[in-house]
Amino acid sequence: MIRRILGAIVASVFLSVTPALSQTSVSHGIAMHGDLKYPADFKYFDYVNPDAPKGGEVRLWASGGFDTFNPYVIKGRPAAGTSFLFETLMTSSADEPFSEYGLLAETIEMPADRSWVAFTLRADAKWHDGKPVTVDDVIWSFETLKEKGAPFFRYYYANVETPTKTGERTVKFVFTGGTNRELPLIVGQAPVLPKHYWDGRDFEATTLEPPLGSGPYRIVDFEPNRHIVYERVADYWGAEHPTQKGFWNFDRIRFDYYRDETVAIEAFKSGAFDYRAENSSKAWATAYDVSAVRDGSMMKKTFDHNRTAGMQGFVMNQRRAIFKDPKVRQALSYAFDFEWSNKALFYGQYVRTHSYFDNSELASTGAPEGAVLDLLEPYRGQLPEELFTTSYVPPKTDGSGNIRKNLRAALKLLREAGWVVDPKTKKLTNYKTGDVFTFEILLVSPLFERIALPFTSNLKRLGIDASVRTVDSSQYKERRDNFDFDIVVGSWGQSASPGNEQRDFWGTESAARNGSRNLSGISNPVIDALIDQVIAAPDRRSLVNSVRALDTVLLWQHLVIPHWHIPYDRYVYWDRFTQPPVIPDQGTQFFSWWIDPVKDAKLSQLRRAETKK
Repeated sequence: MIRRILGAIVASVFLSVTPALSQTSVSHGIAMHGDLKYPADFKYFDYVNPDAPKGGEVRLWASGGFDTFNPYVIKGRPAAGTSFLFETLMTSSADEPFSEYGLLAETIEMPADRSWVAFTLRADAKWHDGKPVTVDDVIWSFETLKEKGAPFFRYYYANVETPTKTGERTVKFVFTGGTNRELPLIVGQAPVLPKHYWDGRDFEATTLEPPLGSGPYRIVDFEPNRHIVYERVADYWGAEHPTQKGFWNFDRIRFDYYRDETVAIEAFKSGAFDYRAENSSKAWATAYDVSAVRDGSMMKKTFDHNRTAGMQGFVMNQRRAIFKDPKVRQALSYAFDFEWSNKALFYGQYVRTHSYFDNSELASTGAPEGAVLDLLEPYRGQLPEELFTTSYVPPKTDGSGNIRKNLRAALKLLREAGWVVDPKTKKLTNYKTGDVFTFEILLVSPLFERIALPFTSNLKRLGIDASVRTVDSSQYKERRDNFDFDIVVGSWGQSASPGNEQRDFWGTESAARNGSRNLSGISNPVIDALIDQVIAAPDRRSLVNSVRALDTVLLWQHLVIPHWHIPYDRYVYWDRFTQPPVIPDQGTQFFSWWIDPVKDAKLSQLRRAETKK
């Protein structure tokens, strides 16, 4: 009787648990947390016009130059727009925190614990040569990117086993390394490349042979470092796909290359290209005071968004000995006068960035408490004590340019770190080693010189010999990829659902990997553990708390001297376009715009009349 009772109990437990563990779902997409916004039978995204007219050529700009069409390896400078050539298994929507919908994949299957994912490819997905996109292409692409692609891929897909073919059109990815809800979406982002095209070609080399793709455009004309032209594929397989409907309305997209942004602005005003996202507050305030704006032929417009602001700032390379001490890094932040810069240089357009996830619910505010404090408490002995009691706020000034109080605070921190001003040389000197405090700020754009030079002037008042050097884009990329710099301007865009990319931004392994986004060189086990918490978060509330904890620790490491942000996008464009009326949370989507024949004809008429004058 006892054996029968025990047997019944075991059978009951087995029947109640096993189905839950083995249960899988098949869907048209995946949401990181919660439910998908769009149902399986949706026709198009809410923020596009499905009936937008096709036609015309749009002219855009790029900076520097290019010498390769392969954007997936570390060698070379890839041409602008190469993402138009290749499709992925899934694609994101712009009006959800983090959801992806099948593109090359028709359906997505996975278990409740997300320990694996299987994609069934669309039967009609094809390459530009007419051959179908196959499971072999998916497997080859994934293996090649991990083995030969940029180092980012090896790290990003570290917990993904080699995919296997489980059906004529089905491929399965199995995950290792514990709970990681994001991995199915990450795999869905992987570009799929044509195996038959790359057979016999060196994937790791730079190439100026237009590659075979499956996307909405193909390359039809180019001149290295001068221009590249894409033409819409007439029989693009995805033209009526619900995630692509209403996009890709231009027949041709042309990128012309300019030496720098100053030259590009003047070219834009002369009509050399059509559209520009303006990132310079000075240019926004002064460069477009022209008759074309006044008569309406050139549009100068802001578009609101609800994106996470992320972080931009002066990044101090901790691989350099002078920046290893956090007190030194904190001291330098007192020499940057944001309030004066905003008033004198930025025309009051910006707000100071206080978080790596600013402008969102993910940003930490105040001293940690509740669930955030619970996450940080186990690491109390490994973190600055003020982190637990004080809200992080970047140093402030009154905007007058007089920052003597801040400089005194900086000198106090520098003395505590072993640096004093030599009374003879007036240089900041390490009293133990005799080393003089000197460094270089490396820039790629002359526009940033007007921000960096006042900063170095304040640093000189501390006895620091800081210089500014602007180099061309190829040299800048080389030095940045190899961490051959003292300070650079770095930026980390953040999504509404952070995840694996945080390892590339701040993880210990990425600190030693050339080409990573860990520009500061931070290597901290607490940060590594908190990143794991972010990745493993089972729901939205857990994710928000984990990100706030990570944000708090990052801020108190003084990795960067925070810059600024604005809660809207600034665009200038010639009035030949019409946009969909709905702007998603991620901001306006330019490739959902179209050339309006009436506006285009009017603009052409105005230009002809101007030419005759």
